[in-house]
Amino acid sequence: MNNKITLALTKGRPLQDALALLSEIGILPAEDIPKSRKLVFDTNQPNLQLMVLRSIDVATYVEHGIADMGMAGRDVLLEQGEQGYYQPLDLKIGVCDMMVAVLEEGYDPDRQNPSRLKVATKFVNIAKRYYAEKGQQVDIIKLYGAMELAPVTGLAHQIVDIVETGNTLRANGLIAIEHIADISTRLIVNKTSLKMKYERIHQITHDLSQVVSSS
Repeated sequence: MNNKITLALTKGRPLQDALALLSEIGILPAEDIPKSRKLVFDTNQPNLQLMVLRSIDVATYVEHGIADMGMAGRDVLLEQGEQGYYQPLDLKIGVCDMMVAVLEEGYDPDRQNPSRLKVATKFVNIAKRYYAEKGQQVDIIKLYGAMELAPVTGLAHQIVDIVETGNTLRANGLIAIEHIADISTRLIVNKTSLKMKYERIHQITHDLSQVVSSS
């Protein structure tokens, strides 16, 4: 049986936080990941390697067992349905909120929404579930960026997006009006891997838990 543990990390901004967290439990990559074009990296621990992927792919690789463990934002996990893996630990990094936002000018919380609300977001599944639970009919407009422009230009009545400080919303004349979910980076584990490699995965999870709880 292959006892090597593969841990998938998210490219870009979350990578530095993840590597800092791993360093606190003694896991160090064998080379400078941000400066490399490789996707798989050895570490100072012979039976553990790191895989660096796009955020949307981390959960897929873990679900299918290509990676035994992963660190992924809950926004991505919620969008994909949060199935096919365990979530044993909130890593308390990348903390933000999934919110509904609208133009502040003219906003009246007591005014009824249009019968057919237009909502712009890149989190299509999250938005569909959220408005369905409210019994609100919506037309979802998928955007990949510059979400704040949608209400400003009249493309949409509302947006569903991640809000960290709220500065970008305010700069574009928007306000957050509804909270959908707390977002942070989660540790996820393949279900079969946990059974087959329990001791090693449990040890990594325990060590990370100790660091997170002490921070």
